[in-house]
Amino acid sequence: MSLSELPREPEPVALLDPAALDALAPSFPAADVDHLRGLVHGPVYAAGDDGLAAEVATWNLAVQHTPAIAVGATCAADVAAAVGWAVEHGLGVAVQATGHGPVRNAAGSMMVTTRRMQGVHVDPVRRTARVEAGVKWERVLEAAGEFGLAGLCGSSSDVGVVGYTLGGGVGSLGRRYGFAADHVQAIELVTADGRIRQVTASTEPELFWALRGGKGNFGIVTALEIELVPVADLYAGGIFFAGSSMASVLHTFRSWVRTVPEEVSTSIAILRLPDAEFLPPPLRGQTAVHFRYAYSGRDFDEGERLVAPMKAAGEILLGFIGPIRSTEMDSIHMDPTDPMPGWEKGMLLASLTEEAVDTLLQVAGPQAQVPLIMVELRMLGGQLARQPEVPNAVAGRGGAFSLLVLGPGVPELAEVVPAVGKGLLAAMQPWRAPGVLTNFLGEVSGPEEVAAAYGPGIAERLREVKSQVDPAGVFSFGHAI
Repeated sequence: MSLSELPREPEPVALLDPAALDALAPSFPAADVDHLRGLVHGPVYAAGDDGLAAEVATWNLAVQHTPAIAVGATCAADVAAAVGWAVEHGLGVAVQATGHGPVRNAAGSMMVTTRRMQGVHVDPVRRTARVEAGVKWERVLEAAGEFGLAGLCGSSSDVGVVGYTLGGGVGSLGRRYGFAADHVQAIELVTADGRIRQVTASTEPELFWALRGGKGNFGIVTALEIELVPVADLYAGGIFFAGSSMASVLHTFRSWVRTVPEEVSTSIAILRLPDAEFLPPPLRGQTAVHFRYAYSGRDFDEGERLVAPMKAAGEILLGFIGPIRSTEMDSIHMDPTDPMPGWEKGMLLASLTEEAVDTLLQVAGPQAQVPLIMVELRMLGGQLARQPEVPNAVAGRGGAFSLLVLGPGVPELAEVVPAVGKGLLAAMQPWRAPGVLTNFLGEVSGPEEVAAAYGPGIAERLREVKSQVDPAGVFSFGHAI
């Protein structure tokens, strides 16, 4: 099976009958499926089986997977056996841990789910953690925090470590320490030939380069060894400003970010919040501006001095910025934890000028009637702009800011939300920087758009590695090149 023969275009599965989709999936003799069950320790489901939908359910409810076969892997050997069976039967292979990042239905595939792989081991002397494929950041932060260490988690600790890290990984410590992928020491990987490889800078340098930033193009990562950083406490948190203060807050932010050191990581988001009981009363039904701040230096008085101009930028509805433990970093962004349907797309900005902020206010301000949940500006730069000691393929080092648009991924708005979101990004084109953070690519038209997220020469180099380790394009779901 060639790369071009595998399905690539997104399908509007939320509008289709799951039973009809199951009927379209390839079927296999019961003896073959039973043989696969004998090869692995975890459960195996074929199309039509009770339990298949639950096994492959996503956190992002906008995507519904309908694979031909699903394997709930419990270890690297399970993954290797599943991949070998899939290749023998002509199936492409998809992988999922938490289901936060699916971009399209892995229809007709072999889907390997890794959430049962929960091993975490922290070595406080080497300041490293070995993390298996199903682990979420919450467990790493808790284990590392016992030794005054932290991992480079993103805005939510509910996200899986492996998928986030392979796409780069930008979090609340990023401007000081770089991308999460910059701190990977070793990778356990199952490739299309069914081999379990131990990939490091010395054993397979080109594959090691590609995996860190190349997302899921080269195989299934079953474990990572990551470097931890010596951060036990931060001066951090978030403030919700009233929508009426949006212009003042965004323009203050634009000027303020030019003054902060690399110990500060920050973002700001325009939120359109529902009138729902799960929200605090001051936020219900509001268009608000959420300012996020993390200072990882040692002098918390300096952390307060640095953030003071932003605290005075507008009317505060709710919020707190102060000392927190590294295990409490979720309080900075306050991302939702319950599954929800979402459509998202991102781009990079080279600068945030007065004109750029005015344009953003025009298309996303409180007066704009747009069906968007969030429009976020995340400051980059600092260590995020530099290659680590062992370079990698992470995209987005040339941007000054990441701009992300998030809308409800529901059938009723299946055409409206993408049109509005892409229109907003188009309005910001004058300030665009080349590339996109891979984890913020969102919906893509195909491999060419994924390749364009990387800098000059990187996509070509990634394709060359792909041709060596996955020449038949077995792993061609998600953000495939």
